[in-house]
Amino acid sequence: MARFAVILPAAGRSSRFSDKHYKKPFVPLANKPVWLHSAERFVNRADVKQTIIVISPEDMEHFRLKFSANTTILGIDVVEGGAERADSVAKALARVKPDIDYICIHDAARPCLADEWITAVFEAGEKTGAAILAIPIAGTLKRVGTGQKVEETVSRTGLWEAQTPQVFSRQILLEAHAKRGDFNATDDAQLVERIGQAVTVVPGSPINFKITTREDLRLAEQALKALPKPKLSGGNPFADDDMWR
Repeated sequence: MARFAVILPAAGRSSRFSDKHYKKPFVPLANKPVWLHSAERFVNRADVKQTIIVISPEDMEHFRLKFSANTTILGIDVVEGGAERADSVAKALARVKPDIDYICIHDAARPCLADEWITAVFEAGEKTGAAILAIPIAGTLKRVGTGQKVEETVSRTGLWEAQTPQVFSRQILLEAHAKRGDFNATDDAQLVERIGQAVTVVPGSPINFKITTREDLRLAEQALKALPKPKLSGGNPFADDDMWR
């Protein structure tokens, strides 16, 4: 069986979330912080041998105070992030165990995930070396210029919206990050594309959306009700109480 490590970036600034009390990975959602919903989808998979969450330096003290019991019980490694997303992933890569074959990157703020989608992208990543979940663009796209004026309508033919999880062979992802330079990628697949590696698209779901605003929380709560709950061996004694608030 191939051995996977999962990296959960949670070091962003949450500038669009507009909440003075929480950054989006830590906000309560259905009696748990958002990041914990994401982590629980991976920690008890037989093929996942390591789970890493990346936290910004300014949040580290708070995170350890509130969530150290969760990370200890679930066996999650905590890594301090960097200035940009790619910097944070690179720091987590340096902590990946030497016997890991494939590395999965999943947004900590993308909690509405089904086990079958993880399995599908894991299998595609193992087969091809690089795979992501994505959904085809359904709406009409407008390029908007100054003064909020439409400049053109953009064809959506062949356009897909990238999601996570994104899965890569360890060697490919390490090479992509080593050759990054100063390039500021918006996801890891973009770095992998830059080294000439083909990335396979696995159809995802609109339910697998990233929480960006507070309005997204209400949608996520309803989405979680429609998804099967993750199977957690041993349980988590702090999952349903107020220890993490």
